[in-house]
Amino acid sequence: MILTALNNYYDRLTEQGHPDISPYGFSQEKISYALVINPKGELLDVMDLRDTSSKQPRPSVYLVPNAPKRSVNIAPCFLWDKTGYVLGLTGSAAQKDLDRTAKTHEAFKAYHHEWIGDNADEGLQALLAFLDNWNLRQDPRNSLIKDEMLDSNVFFRLDGDRCFIHERVAAKAIRAKQVAGNTGSKQICLVTGEWSAVADLHPAIKGVNGAQTAGASIVSFNKDAFTSHGKKQGMNAPVSEKATFAYTTALNHLLRRDDKNHQRVNIGDTTVVFWAEADTEQQAQAGENLLASLFSGSPAPTQDSKKIEMDSDKAEISKLNTAFAQIAQGRPLEEIGADLKPDTKIYVLGLAPNAARLSVRFWETNTLDQFAKRLAQHYQDMLMEPLPWKTEPSIWRLINETVPHRKGARPKQDDASPQLAGELARAILTGLRYPQSLLANLIMRFRADGDITSLRVALCKALLVRKDRLLNSTQYHKELFVSLDIENQDPGYLLGRLFAVLESIQSAALGASVNTTIRDRYYGAASATPASVFPVLLRNTQNHLSKVRKTKPGFSINLEKQLGEIIGKIDSNFAKSLGLEAQGRFAIGYYHQRSELFKKHEKDIEDTETTTEGDA
Repeated sequence: MILTALNNYYDRLTEQGHPDISPYGFSQEKISYALVINPKGELLDVMDLRDTSSKQPRPSVYLVPNAPKRSVNIAPCFLWDKTGYVLGLTGSAAQKDLDRTAKTHEAFKAYHHEWIGDNADEGLQALLAFLDNWNLRQDPRNSLIKDEMLDSNVFFRLDGDRCFIHERVAAKAIRAKQVAGNTGSKQICLVTGEWSAVADLHPAIKGVNGAQTAGASIVSFNKDAFTSHGKKQGMNAPVSEKATFAYTTALNHLLRRDDKNHQRVNIGDTTVVFWAEADTEQQAQAGENLLASLFSGSPAPTQDSKKIEMDSDKAEISKLNTAFAQIAQGRPLEEIGADLKPDTKIYVLGLAPNAARLSVRFWETNTLDQFAKRLAQHYQDMLMEPLPWKTEPSIWRLINETVPHRKGARPKQDDASPQLAGELARAILTGLRYPQSLLANLIMRFRADGDITSLRVALCKALLVRKDRLLNSTQYHKELFVSLDIENQDPGYLLGRLFAVLESIQSAALGASVNTTIRDRYYGAASATPASVFPVLLRNTQNHLSKVRKTKPGFSINLEKQLGEIIGKIDSNFAKSLGLEAQGRFAIGYYHQRSELFKKHEKDIEDTETTTEGDA
């Protein structure tokens, strides 16, 4: 299914004439130099093709015949390669590397004699003449070959031509024969269903974070335990040469490390790519932009700093934020944007490194309408009063809530658990249960840094109500967690409310003079082991209430009513301990009660967060 979808995506990109998509048999490769030769094969000049727009020169990308897959084998490229193959020169002084380089050069020479032979093309014959005349013993370092060139990719150009030798008509004709002449074992291709030559080895996939820099594979067999009926390598999962080239080209295109690539995002140790299939390119682009914003919170990034493009980006961000708000409200897609079509097909693939192979962390495909409904359900599950966000949070904003919050510093995404980040993204995309480890993480964060943010509480609420809904339980209904529920008898919820009232009494009594609130000192213990903390807090509260009566008698009456109402619903003995889910409901009750008190008595309550900021 994954390979078929990628193969179809390659076909659509090819039909659209996408400039970054290579035709069958070719690939985009990084080339640093062009060797300029005359018809006699003499080296006249070396063209530096590197991009010098940045501080460090970088190779430029050119369309060349695609490279064979290499590991320890010697396999030359056609009409281009590293200097070790083309010139027999390497930057390594180790004898084993020098010996291997000599072999690779001889293989490159023999390979081109085999395929070019007596072809009458002037450029191709000049290349053979160069290979025959290039004598390392007489001239091991031609004056035109600099040390900085060694081990970089090079190709050829005939003096006086505007094109490179691999771009000549005769060279392309030979490449077509090479591609058409695949003599591998023929089987039914699992992707296309056609009888064709099967690829022994699949091209490397590059761009997955944490994977080998040389690339890794999705389809790979290297041990007898993974094979069947004596089949070797790719014969165990027969995919044609053409389909193999198509799916790897499409995937490498999606994984390209480009600031303008909005179809690739990293979530923990998972590299996520996504694409859309629609009637028009504009509709597909609209679906991809919407999904990109879900992951990153912004449309396709850009490095261009021109004001007109910056204004365009701001307008696009505003437009997408509005779209998210409307999706969260359950509005039909076509009312949100003309190009957002419900039947647009969306594909999402999450890949993680696994030595020389890639693990498929998740694979989701559905219509844009279904993804929008799941997204709307996600926001509905997180919904609380007051609203925990000004704009609907992206996945990365939510992941930032799972890492330590330090005063004066932004959350570090590198601190996020890779597995948790990937599972959270999967839950949002699939509509299935959030990972249980998310709740444990949030409870730990509450206790460790004391930052009980609205988004953290909203995540607790979302996890609990979704689990409850999917298990068809009737004990807790999601609407009970949206705003303050005075009828809720759950011990964890009631204790959270009680803690918020006690904190408000302390703040009202001591105001800005308090150095450490009870939340700073006791929140973790109160939510985990209530019996050890609440009796102490209640005794201290009587002193605080007496101070409030003297300065704000009306407010003290309201606080005492709230205190009595909550205590009246709690058993005479506080629970010795609360489980994780009860601690989650503790946080929700705390948030609801604190918000309700602040809303009604804003003038009477010193904001605890303001007080805390003044402690330093």
